[in-house]
Amino acid sequence: MMPEVRDAFNLTGVGVGGIATTRELASGIISLPGGIVTDMLRKYWGWVLAACMALFGIGWLVIGLSPIYPLLLVGMALVAIAASIWHLPAMSALSHHFSHHRGSALSFHGVGGQIGDAIAPVATGFLLIVLAWNQLISIYAIAPLLLTFLVFWAFRDLGKTAGNQAQESTPKEQLVASRALLKNGRLLAITLVAGLRGMAFVAYIPFLALYLNDALQMSAQARGAHLTILVIVGIVSTPITGFLSDKFGRKLILIPGMIFLCIMTVLLVPYGQGWILIAILALLGTFLFSDQPILTAAALDVVGEGVAATTLGVISFSRFILSAASPIIAGLLYNANVTYPFYYIAALFAVAAIIMFMIPLPKLQAAGHHGHDDHGHDDHGHDDHGHDDHGHDDHGHDDHGHNH
Repeated sequence: MMPEVRDAFNLTGVGVGGIATTRELASGIISLPGGIVTDMLRKYWGWVLAACMALFGIGWLVIGLSPIYPLLLVGMALVAIAASIWHLPAMSALSHHFSHHRGSALSFHGVGGQIGDAIAPVATGFLLIVLAWNQLISIYAIAPLLLTFLVFWAFRDLGKTAGNQAQESTPKEQLVASRALLKNGRLLAITLVAGLRGMAFVAYIPFLALYLNDALQMSAQARGAHLTILVIVGIVSTPITGFLSDKFGRKLILIPGMIFLCIMTVLLVPYGQGWILIAILALLGTFLFSDQPILTAAALDVVGEGVAATTLGVISFSRFILSAASPIIAGLLYNANVTYPFYYIAALFAVAAIIMFMIPLPKLQAAGHHGHDDHGHDDHGHDDHGHDDHGHDDHGHDDHGHNH
Protein backbone atom coordinates (compact mmCIF):
# COMPACT_ATOMS: atom_id res chain seq x y z
CA MET A 1 0.00 0.00 0.00
CA MET A 2 2.99 2.32 0.37
CA PRO A 3 2.65 4.09 -3.00
CA GLU A 4 -1.07 4.72 -2.31
CA VAL A 5 -0.29 6.02 1.19
CA ARG A 6 2.45 8.26 -0.24
CA ASP A 7 0.10 9.75 -2.80
CA ALA A 8 -2.75 10.23 -0.30
CA PHE A 9 -0.59 12.33 2.03
CA ASN A 10 1.61 13.81 -0.75
CA LEU A 11 4.80 12.45 0.88
CA THR A 12 8.40 12.58 -0.31
CA GLY A 13 10.79 9.66 0.08
CA VAL A 14 11.70 11.04 3.51
CA GLY A 15 8.01 11.09 4.50
CA VAL A 16 7.71 7.44 3.52
CA GLY A 17 10.86 6.70 5.51
CA GLY A 18 9.32 8.52 8.47
CA ILE A 19 6.56 5.89 8.69
CA ALA A 20 9.11 3.08 8.97
CA THR A 21 11.26 5.16 11.35
CA THR A 22 8.27 5.69 13.66
CA ARG A 23 7.74 1.93 13.71
CA GLU A 24 11.39 1.28 14.58
CA LEU A 25 11.59 3.94 17.31
CA ALA A 26 8.37 2.83 19.00
CA SER A 27 9.47 -0.81 18.89
CA GLY A 28 12.93 -0.02 20.20
CA ILE A 29 11.87 2.25 23.05
CA ILE A 30 9.37 -0.28 24.40
CA SER A 31 11.40 -3.46 23.87
CA LEU A 32 14.09 -3.01 26.56
CA PRO A 33 11.81 -2.22 29.53
CA GLY A 34 9.24 -4.53 27.95
CA GLY A 35 11.68 -7.44 28.05
CA ILE A 36 12.49 -6.93 31.74
CA VAL A 37 8.83 -6.54 32.70
CA THR A 38 7.84 -9.55 30.57
CA ASP A 39 10.29 -11.77 32.47
CA MET A 40 8.81 -10.48 35.75
CA LEU A 41 5.23 -11.09 34.57
CA ARG A 42 5.87 -14.62 33.38
CA LYS A 43 2.68 -15.95 35.01
CA TYR A 44 0.60 -13.43 33.06
CA TRP A 45 1.93 -14.02 29.54
CA GLY A 46 -1.55 -14.97 28.32
CA TRP A 47 -2.83 -11.52 29.31
CA VAL A 48 0.20 -9.87 27.70
CA LEU A 49 -0.34 -11.64 24.38
CA ALA A 50 -4.08 -10.87 24.39
CA ALA A 51 -3.41 -7.19 25.08
CA CYS A 52 -0.92 -7.10 22.20
CA MET A 53 -3.45 -8.60 19.81
CA ALA A 54 -6.04 -6.00 20.81
CA LEU A 55 -3.48 -3.22 20.36
CA PHE A 56 -2.75 -4.48 16.83
CA GLY A 57 -6.38 -3.93 15.89
CA ILE A 58 -6.57 -0.52 17.55
CA GLY A 59 -3.38 0.61 15.81
CA TRP A 60 -4.56 -0.43 12.35
CA LEU A 61 -7.92 1.22 12.99
CA VAL A 62 -6.19 4.51 13.88
CA ILE A 63 -4.13 4.28 10.67
CA GLY A 64 -7.21 3.59 8.56
CA LEU A 65 -9.15 6.51 10.06
CA SER A 66 -6.23 8.98 10.02
CA PRO A 67 -7.12 12.25 8.28
CA ILE A 68 -3.61 13.64 8.80
CA TYR A 69 -0.07 12.26 8.57
CA PRO A 70 0.85 12.70 12.29
CA LEU A 71 -2.13 10.59 13.37
CA LEU A 72 -1.08 7.90 10.90
CA LEU A 73 2.30 7.85 12.68
CA VAL A 74 0.52 7.40 16.03
CA GLY A 75 -1.30 4.38 14.64
CA MET A 76 1.96 2.94 13.31
CA ALA A 77 3.55 3.41 16.74
CA LEU A 78 0.71 1.46 18.40
CA VAL A 79 1.11 -1.41 15.92
CA ALA A 80 4.88 -1.40 16.46
CA ILE A 81 4.54 -1.53 20.26
CA ALA A 82 2.14 -4.47 20.00
CA ALA A 83 4.47 -6.34 17.65
CA SER A 84 7.54 -5.68 19.78
CA ILE A 85 5.99 -6.94 23.02
CA TRP A 86 4.19 -9.88 21.33
CA HIS A 87 7.44 -11.58 20.37
CA LEU A 88 9.02 -11.38 23.85
CA PRO A 89 6.94 -14.03 25.70
CA ALA A 90 6.35 -16.03 22.50
CA MET A 91 10.03 -16.45 21.65
CA SER A 92 11.05 -16.85 25.31
CA ALA A 93 8.72 -19.81 25.73
CA LEU A 94 10.01 -21.43 22.53
CA SER A 95 13.61 -20.88 23.57
CA HIS A 96 13.01 -22.62 26.90
CA HIS A 97 11.01 -25.57 25.65
CA PHE A 98 13.24 -26.27 22.63
CA SER A 99 16.61 -25.25 24.04
CA HIS A 100 18.57 -27.71 21.84
CA HIS A 101 16.56 -26.96 18.69
CA ARG A 102 16.52 -23.21 19.29
CA GLY A 103 17.35 -22.17 15.73
CA SER A 104 14.64 -24.40 14.30
CA ALA A 105 12.02 -23.36 16.86
CA LEU A 106 12.60 -19.63 16.43
CA SER A 107 12.61 -20.02 12.65
CA PHE A 108 9.27 -21.85 12.73
CA HIS A 109 7.99 -19.04 14.97
CA GLY A 110 8.24 -16.66 12.02
CA VAL A 111 6.62 -18.98 9.46
CA GLY A 112 3.06 -18.18 10.54
CA GLY A 113 3.66 -14.49 10.02
CA GLN A 114 5.36 -15.17 6.71
CA ILE A 115 2.32 -17.07 5.46
CA GLY A 116 0.29 -13.95 6.18
CA ASP A 117 2.95 -11.84 4.47
CA ALA A 118 2.72 -14.06 1.39
CA ILE A 119 -1.06 -13.88 1.11
CA ALA A 120 -1.46 -10.20 2.05
CA PRO A 121 0.33 -8.47 -0.87
CA VAL A 122 -1.65 -10.35 -3.52
CA ALA A 123 -4.96 -10.00 -1.66
CA THR A 124 -4.30 -6.33 -0.95
CA GLY A 125 -3.33 -5.63 -4.56
CA PHE A 126 -6.65 -6.96 -5.84
CA LEU A 127 -8.73 -5.41 -3.04
CA LEU A 128 -7.24 -2.00 -3.87
CA ILE A 129 -9.18 -2.21 -7.15
CA VAL A 130 -12.47 -1.79 -5.26
CA LEU A 131 -11.43 -0.23 -1.94
CA ALA A 132 -9.32 2.74 -0.90
CA TRP A 133 -6.20 1.89 1.11
CA ASN A 134 -7.59 3.38 4.34
CA GLN A 135 -10.88 1.49 4.00
CA LEU A 136 -8.95 -1.72 3.52
CA ILE A 137 -6.74 -1.20 6.58
CA SER A 138 -9.83 -0.44 8.68
CA ILE A 139 -11.31 -3.78 7.60
CA TYR A 140 -8.02 -5.54 8.37
CA ALA A 141 -8.19 -4.12 11.92
CA ILE A 142 -11.22 -6.28 12.70
CA ALA A 143 -9.31 -9.57 12.58
CA PRO A 144 -6.90 -8.97 15.50
CA LEU A 145 -9.70 -7.49 17.61
CA LEU A 146 -11.69 -10.71 17.19
CA LEU A 147 -8.59 -12.87 17.73
CA THR A 148 -7.90 -11.24 21.11
CA PHE A 149 -10.23 -13.63 22.94
CA LEU A 150 -8.87 -16.70 21.15
CA VAL A 151 -5.30 -15.69 21.97
CA PHE A 152 -6.03 -15.35 25.68
CA TRP A 153 -7.81 -18.73 25.80
CA ALA A 154 -5.01 -20.49 23.89
CA PHE A 155 -2.08 -19.02 25.83
CA ARG A 156 -3.53 -18.42 29.28
CA ASP A 157 -1.14 -20.96 30.87
CA LEU A 158 1.92 -20.23 28.69
CA GLY A 159 4.15 -18.52 31.25
CA LYS A 160 3.20 -20.88 34.05
CA THR A 161 4.92 -23.80 32.29
CA ALA A 162 8.11 -22.06 31.12
CA GLY A 163 10.47 -22.88 33.97
CA ASN A 164 10.01 -22.82 37.74
CA GLN A 165 13.40 -21.24 38.45
CA ALA A 166 12.58 -18.17 36.38
CA GLN A 167 9.20 -17.82 38.10
CA GLU A 168 10.87 -17.65 41.51
CA SER A 169 13.17 -14.74 40.61
CA THR A 170 12.54 -11.56 42.59
CA PRO A 171 12.43 -8.21 40.78
CA LYS A 172 15.83 -7.34 42.28
CA GLU A 173 17.37 -10.61 41.04
CA GLN A 174 15.81 -10.00 37.63
CA LEU A 175 17.37 -6.54 37.39
CA VAL A 176 20.79 -7.87 38.45
CA ALA A 177 20.59 -10.57 35.78
CA SER A 178 19.48 -8.01 33.23
CA ARG A 179 22.39 -5.67 33.99
CA ALA A 180 24.80 -8.57 33.54
CA LEU A 181 23.63 -8.97 29.94
CA LEU A 182 25.10 -5.57 29.09
CA LYS A 183 28.55 -6.85 30.11
CA ASN A 184 28.43 -9.86 27.81
CA GLY A 185 30.76 -8.98 24.93
CA ARG A 186 29.49 -11.63 22.56
CA LEU A 187 25.88 -10.63 23.12
CA LEU A 188 26.68 -6.99 22.35
CA ALA A 189 28.54 -7.98 19.17
CA ILE A 190 25.62 -10.15 18.00
CA THR A 191 23.30 -7.26 18.80
CA LEU A 192 25.37 -4.98 16.56
CA VAL A 193 25.10 -7.46 13.70
CA ALA A 194 21.34 -7.71 14.29
CA GLY A 195 21.17 -3.91 14.22
CA LEU A 196 22.96 -3.67 10.88
CA ARG A 197 20.75 -6.42 9.47
CA GLY A 198 17.71 -4.57 10.80
CA MET A 199 18.87 -1.34 9.13
CA ALA A 200 19.04 -3.19 5.81
CA PHE A 201 15.67 -4.92 6.21
CA VAL A 202 13.60 -1.89 7.23
CA ALA A 203 14.91 0.03 4.23
CA TYR A 204 14.43 -2.89 1.87
CA ILE A 205 10.69 -3.60 1.92
CA PRO A 206 9.16 -0.07 1.62
CA PHE A 207 11.65 1.15 -0.97
CA LEU A 208 11.51 -2.06 -2.97
CA ALA A 209 7.74 -1.48 -3.24
CA LEU A 210 8.33 2.12 -4.35
CA TYR A 211 11.02 1.02 -6.83
CA LEU A 212 8.66 -1.52 -8.42
CA ASN A 213 6.03 1.22 -8.69
CA ASP A 214 8.16 4.14 -9.85
CA ALA A 215 11.04 2.64 -11.82
CA LEU A 216 9.32 -0.45 -13.24
CA GLN A 217 5.81 1.05 -13.50
CA MET A 218 4.10 -1.93 -11.87
CA SER A 219 0.45 -1.96 -10.84
CA ALA A 220 -0.58 -2.73 -7.26
CA GLN A 221 -1.43 -6.28 -8.34
CA ALA A 222 1.98 -6.82 -9.95
CA ARG A 223 3.78 -5.33 -6.94
CA GLY A 224 1.89 -7.67 -4.64
CA ALA A 225 2.73 -10.70 -6.76
CA HIS A 226 6.45 -9.87 -6.84
CA LEU A 227 6.65 -9.24 -3.09
CA THR A 228 4.80 -12.49 -2.49
CA ILE A 229 7.52 -14.38 -4.38
CA LEU A 230 10.02 -12.98 -1.90
CA VAL A 231 8.00 -14.16 1.08
CA ILE A 232 6.92 -17.58 -0.25
CA VAL A 233 10.55 -18.60 -0.70
CA GLY A 234 11.19 -17.37 2.84
CA ILE A 235 8.44 -19.59 4.22
CA VAL A 236 10.24 -22.65 2.87
CA SER A 237 13.81 -21.56 3.54
CA THR A 238 13.45 -20.10 7.05
CA PRO A 239 12.83 -23.39 8.94
CA ILE A 240 15.42 -25.15 6.78
CA THR A 241 18.15 -22.62 7.55
CA GLY A 242 17.15 -22.65 11.23
CA PHE A 243 17.54 -26.44 11.32
CA LEU A 244 20.90 -26.23 9.52
CA SER A 245 22.12 -23.63 12.03
CA ASP A 246 21.29 -26.05 14.86
CA LYS A 247 23.16 -28.83 13.11
CA PHE A 248 26.23 -27.04 11.68
CA GLY A 249 26.49 -23.84 13.69
CA ARG A 250 25.09 -20.31 13.46
CA LYS A 251 28.05 -18.68 11.71
CA LEU A 252 28.22 -21.27 8.94
CA ILE A 253 24.72 -20.24 7.88
CA LEU A 254 24.71 -16.53 8.74
CA ILE A 255 27.93 -15.37 7.09
CA PRO A 256 27.37 -16.93 3.63
CA GLY A 257 23.73 -15.83 3.83
CA MET A 258 24.58 -12.18 4.43
CA ILE A 259 27.20 -12.19 1.68
CA PHE A 260 24.63 -13.72 -0.65
CA LEU A 261 22.08 -11.02 0.23
CA CYS A 262 24.71 -8.36 -0.50
CA ILE A 263 25.43 -9.80 -3.95
CA MET A 264 21.76 -10.28 -4.91
CA THR A 265 20.91 -6.73 -3.82
CA VAL A 266 23.67 -5.30 -6.00
CA LEU A 267 22.45 -7.38 -8.97
CA LEU A 268 18.84 -6.23 -8.46
CA VAL A 269 19.48 -2.78 -9.92
CA PRO A 270 21.13 -3.55 -13.31
CA TYR A 271 19.39 -6.88 -13.96
CA GLY A 272 16.03 -6.48 -12.20
CA GLN A 273 13.73 -6.88 -15.18
CA GLY A 274 11.25 -9.55 -16.20
CA TRP A 275 12.12 -13.15 -15.32
CA ILE A 276 15.53 -12.14 -14.00
CA LEU A 277 13.83 -9.90 -11.43
CA ILE A 278 11.62 -12.82 -10.34
CA ALA A 279 14.69 -15.05 -9.99
CA ILE A 280 16.57 -12.42 -7.96
CA LEU A 281 13.58 -11.91 -5.63
CA ALA A 282 13.27 -15.66 -5.14
CA LEU A 283 16.98 -15.92 -4.31
CA LEU A 284 16.74 -12.96 -1.93
CA GLY A 285 13.88 -14.71 -0.15
CA THR A 286 16.12 -17.63 0.80
CA PHE A 287 17.93 -15.55 3.44
CA LEU A 288 16.14 -12.20 3.81
CA PHE A 289 13.72 -13.51 6.45
CA SER A 290 15.74 -16.40 7.89
CA ASP A 291 18.78 -14.58 9.26
CA GLN A 292 17.00 -12.76 12.10
CA PRO A 293 15.74 -15.88 13.96
CA ILE A 294 19.21 -17.42 13.69
CA LEU A 295 20.82 -14.25 15.06
CA THR A 296 18.33 -14.35 17.93
CA ALA A 297 19.15 -18.02 18.57
CA ALA A 298 22.88 -17.15 18.59
CA ALA A 299 22.27 -14.51 21.25
CA LEU A 300 20.19 -16.87 23.36
CA ASP A 301 22.94 -19.50 23.12
CA VAL A 302 25.30 -17.29 25.13
CA VAL A 303 23.03 -16.05 27.93
CA GLY A 304 21.31 -17.58 30.94
CA GLU A 305 17.95 -19.04 31.96
CA GLY A 306 15.38 -16.60 33.29
CA VAL A 307 16.45 -13.64 31.16
CA ALA A 308 15.10 -14.75 27.79
CA ALA A 309 12.62 -11.91 27.33
CA THR A 310 15.16 -9.43 28.69
CA THR A 311 17.76 -10.68 26.19
CA LEU A 312 15.25 -10.33 23.39
CA GLY A 313 14.46 -6.84 24.66
CA VAL A 314 18.15 -5.87 24.61
CA ILE A 315 18.54 -7.18 21.06
CA SER A 316 15.34 -5.57 19.87
CA PHE A 317 16.09 -2.24 21.55
CA SER A 318 19.53 -2.00 19.97
CA ARG A 319 18.33 -3.25 16.60
CA PHE A 320 15.39 -0.89 16.43
CA ILE A 321 17.38 2.12 17.61
CA LEU A 322 20.04 1.44 14.97
CA SER A 323 17.32 0.83 12.38
CA ALA A 324 15.35 3.97 13.16
CA ALA A 325 17.44 6.29 11.01
CA SER A 326 17.79 3.81 8.16
CA PRO A 327 14.49 4.52 6.35
CA ILE A 328 15.24 8.26 6.47
CA ILE A 329 18.69 7.63 5.00
CA ALA A 330 17.18 5.40 2.34
CA GLY A 331 14.53 8.05 1.66
CA LEU A 332 17.16 10.74 1.07
CA LEU A 333 19.04 8.37 -1.23
CA TYR A 334 15.81 7.51 -3.05
CA ASN A 335 15.08 11.19 -3.64
CA ALA A 336 18.53 11.51 -5.24
CA ASN A 337 18.27 8.32 -7.31
CA VAL A 338 15.80 5.43 -7.02
CA THR A 339 18.63 2.87 -7.21
CA TYR A 340 20.85 4.31 -4.46
CA PRO A 341 19.02 2.68 -1.49
CA PHE A 342 19.92 -0.78 -2.80
CA TYR A 343 23.66 -0.07 -2.79
CA TYR A 344 23.29 1.26 0.75
CA ILE A 345 21.45 -1.92 1.79
CA ALA A 346 24.09 -4.14 0.17
CA ALA A 347 26.85 -2.33 2.10
CA LEU A 348 25.02 -2.95 5.39
CA PHE A 349 24.83 -6.69 4.71
CA ALA A 350 28.54 -6.77 3.84
CA VAL A 351 29.59 -5.00 7.07
CA ALA A 352 27.32 -7.28 9.13
CA ALA A 353 28.95 -10.38 7.58
CA ILE A 354 32.44 -9.11 8.42
CA ILE A 355 31.55 -8.44 12.06
CA MET A 356 29.80 -11.79 12.36
CA PHE A 357 32.94 -13.54 11.16
CA MET A 358 34.90 -12.09 14.09
CA ILE A 359 32.45 -13.10 16.87
CA PRO A 360 33.43 -16.25 18.83
CA LEU A 361 30.27 -18.28 19.38
CA PRO A 362 29.86 -21.24 21.75
CA LYS A 363 29.98 -24.69 20.23
CA LEU A 364 26.49 -26.14 19.96
CA GLN A 365 25.87 -29.54 21.50
CA ALA A 366 24.01 -32.11 19.44
CA ALA A 367 20.32 -32.19 20.23
CA GLY A 368 20.33 -35.97 20.21
CA HIS A 369 22.46 -36.00 23.35
CA HIS A 370 20.00 -34.03 25.38
CA GLY A 371 16.93 -36.04 26.11
CA HIS A 372 13.59 -34.28 25.93
CA ASP A 373 13.84 -30.92 24.29
CA ASP A 374 10.20 -30.09 24.65
CA HIS A 375 10.61 -30.05 28.42
CA GLY A 376 13.86 -28.11 28.38
CA HIS A 377 15.85 -30.83 30.19
CA ASP A 378 19.25 -32.25 29.36
CA ASP A 379 20.16 -35.94 29.49
CA HIS A 380 20.71 -35.81 33.23
CA GLY A 381 17.19 -34.62 33.90
CA HIS A 382 18.25 -31.06 34.74
CA ASP A 383 17.46 -27.79 33.06
CA ASP A 384 20.01 -26.58 30.57
CA HIS A 385 21.85 -23.73 32.25
CA GLY A 386 23.06 -22.07 29.10
CA HIS A 387 26.76 -22.78 29.47
CA ASP A 388 28.83 -22.58 26.34
CA ASP A 389 31.29 -25.32 25.41
CA HIS A 390 33.60 -24.30 28.23
CA GLY A 391 30.78 -23.67 30.68
CA HIS A 392 31.47 -19.93 30.86
CA ASP A 393 30.88 -16.75 28.95
CA ASP A 394 33.31 -13.97 28.09
CA HIS A 395 33.85 -13.06 31.74
CA GLY A 396 34.40 -16.53 33.10
CA HIS A 397 30.86 -16.87 34.38
CA ASP A 398 27.51 -17.47 32.80
CA ASP A 399 24.92 -14.79 33.29
CA HIS A 400 23.81 -15.93 36.76
CA GLY A 401 23.78 -19.54 35.64
CA HIS A 402 20.51 -19.33 33.83
CA ASN A 403 19.30 -19.70 30.28
CA HIS A 404 15.85 -18.65 29.11
